[in-house]
Amino acid sequence: MSAHRPPTGTRTGRAPDRSTGRLTRHPILPIPSDGPTVDFRFGRRELSARRGEMISSALHAAGIRIFGRHHRDGRPQGIFCVNGQCSQCLVVADGRPVKACMTPVEDGMLVEPVYGRPRLGAHDSLGGFAETRSAERAVQVLVVGGGPAGISAAIELGRAGLDVVLIDDKPVPGGKLSLQTHTFFGSIADCYAGTRGIDIGTLLANQLAALPSVRVWLDTPAVGVFSDKVVGVVHKGRFLRLRPEVLLVAAGAREKVLTFPGCDLPGVYGAGAFQTLVNRDLVRPAKRLFIVGGGNVGLIGAYHALQAGIEVVGLVEALPRCGGYRVHEDKIRRLGVPVWTSHTVLRAEGRQGVRRVVVARCDERFRPVEGTAREFAVDTLLVAVGLAPVNELLAKARSYGMRAYGAGDAEEIAEASAAIFSGRIAGRTIARDLGRKVGVPQRWSRTAAVLRSKPGPDAPDEILELDRPVQPIIRCWQAIPCNPCTQVCPLGSITIPDGSITSRPRFEGDCLGCGRCATICPGLAITLLERDHDPKRRTAVVVLPFEFDDTALPASGRIVTTGSRGEPIGRGRILGIRDRSDQDRRRLVRVEVPWADRLLVAGFRVQKPAEGKPLPTADQLALSPARAKRVEGSKGRPPAADDDPILCLCEGVRRGEVVAAIREGVRDFNQLKASIRCALGGCNGKRCTEPILQVFRQEGVDPKTVARGTYRPLDLEVPLGVFAASVEPEGFRAGEGLSGEGDFAQRTQGDAPFDELWAPPAKDAKGEGKVSRRGAETQRGTKGTTGKEGGKS
Repeated sequence: MSAHRPPTGTRTGRAPDRSTGRLTRHPILPIPSDGPTVDFRFGRRELSARRGEMISSALHAAGIRIFGRHHRDGRPQGIFCVNGQCSQCLVVADGRPVKACMTPVEDGMLVEPVYGRPRLGAHDSLGGFAETRSAERAVQVLVVGGGPAGISAAIELGRAGLDVVLIDDKPVPGGKLSLQTHTFFGSIADCYAGTRGIDIGTLLANQLAALPSVRVWLDTPAVGVFSDKVVGVVHKGRFLRLRPEVLLVAAGAREKVLTFPGCDLPGVYGAGAFQTLVNRDLVRPAKRLFIVGGGNVGLIGAYHALQAGIEVVGLVEALPRCGGYRVHEDKIRRLGVPVWTSHTVLRAEGRQGVRRVVVARCDERFRPVEGTAREFAVDTLLVAVGLAPVNELLAKARSYGMRAYGAGDAEEIAEASAAIFSGRIAGRTIARDLGRKVGVPQRWSRTAAVLRSKPGPDAPDEILELDRPVQPIIRCWQAIPCNPCTQVCPLGSITIPDGSITSRPRFEGDCLGCGRCATICPGLAITLLERDHDPKRRTAVVVLPFEFDDTALPASGRIVTTGSRGEPIGRGRILGIRDRSDQDRRRLVRVEVPWADRLLVAGFRVQKPAEGKPLPTADQLALSPARAKRVEGSKGRPPAADDDPILCLCEGVRRGEVVAAIREGVRDFNQLKASIRCALGGCNGKRCTEPILQVFRQEGVDPKTVARGTYRPLDLEVPLGVFAASVEPEGFRAGEGLSGEGDFAQRTQGDAPFDELWAPPAKDAKGEGKVSRRGAETQRGTKGTTGKEGGKS
């Protein structure tokens, strides 16, 4: 539609559906009307799932959040990372314990909750042995990780004609790009600024598919780096030993954890897990959620939740200001999400899952301030307190003297746009080190440094009104790397005077009112002012960018307008909506406002801000026995009543146990493993190491003096039958081909003989390596629903 639609139009004003289950509408992502499904059972319940859907997503779509009970104390278990980096979601599928977030549902599958420790099947069998020819093969470059950094590096390596194998443990390429429905910052030419992450993933994947010397193996995890400089991977149910000349690790990042009473309850999980459920699998896992952490991950997660029709009750950040981009923070404030800085979470409450969250103001040492606690009724608590590099394989490879490089978040945590440049630089560097005549432009390093930079200080909130019929109002108050608005103005009226991408853009000159700046701005920080709407100057029109469907708009067309920081301004009336294909799923809403409000209005609410319930002083920082009984009832131990939070969720080790060991003189992680079983669970210490080091610090022990645990393969669980070269071991069906949408033509190896998988590169006329296509087949992705993404950034 190209015209402004009147507010009555097709806009129904229906309240958004806040039930859990599957999304039936989304303003950015296409919702498949029909598609192939499979039937399975969870215990005694008969359920259905989309073909290729992970068990965890299918269960959440059915409203099931508890996947089992912990072996130590019977605590309910649910998801946390949905990235294979922990073991919270363990279930038994067809008799085998598996991670629900990494295992697709299959037709007729029996999924059972895990009560205690899962048992080996009583009648397990290999099913036969394959001929065990030499399973070790050499490759010039092995890239671990198919996110923005890994793909960008592989593109540069492939353009240099190198023999490359890129592996990723997910069924589709792109990493976290597949979860990022928002538009990117930076510049258009360098990193696709103004384009949505899901679409950038497809663009990069298509470039990769055009390179014949690059082989891409999906559903193929790297499970270990060994002292003989071999990398072990599992591909299509077979264990392969790859000997790369150069190893590039671009495995992304994992979410950090936060320990507090109730942090182990179902419904407490990472913001990345939430985005996976919502944006990849189109599942609505919550009705009312709360977020801890004001970085970009938490702020964007709040926005994605609102787009999915989920009420965001609030967000807390322990620092005096949010660490993410201010445009992200302002955007959710304007929509009605309260943001409390210098606040932290005290506890989550509930018996079988999160029912309430209690937060309070904290001082400069992050200690709760008495008398400031508030309680909010929620069913989900998202933890977005930062990311940690997935770099164990990189560290081990370097310790063995391998030629190993890192890129993206595995090397340094930054935005996905920075990861793209990090991958490009790593790819060119490796190609040069392997003798290719390529250079690394110095500009790339400078650009990467700018994209990795933290947000700068805020500029004064000043708006200059010009004597023009129409003009853009730019509310970009913070120094961040972004300039697409300057590149799309047809008159060149938006400029950055000093030419720096981190400086604030300025409007000078004339305006056509085309709205291109408002539709491309990644922070939705540009609006338009139409001053000549009312000759008598009683009202004016502001044009606001909007990325929601009609259910977010009232049927009356009357809205509560908000200012730059979300403060209420007054009332406005929707006159029409411009919704055109060239706006890339962003709509422009024309709103009539009083003349006095014309420079103040920056948005409008889609929900009413929650205030929470102040707690009596006696209930502020701990649960009194009376409150514990009122909150949880009389049966069983209420998780939230325990002031000794769990640090090691896999093994159920509490903080008090770690403190006791430290006070007894323990200064070695291996001693903690042996004595109280810390870091012995399915995550291999990935989640609990950092919280335990924080306890050492709190106990007066410098973490640098603590001996770290010995890292040993395997990096994740692998069925024993895989090592015995069994024939398609039951319960591990990796490498089924490409999933995802778009034009990415994926070369997979199908069922080709083992030797043909490793046909040596043919030589072209210039003597450069060129991979043979013998035994390979080209497939176009059809599995999945959103044009995929995946890694951590």
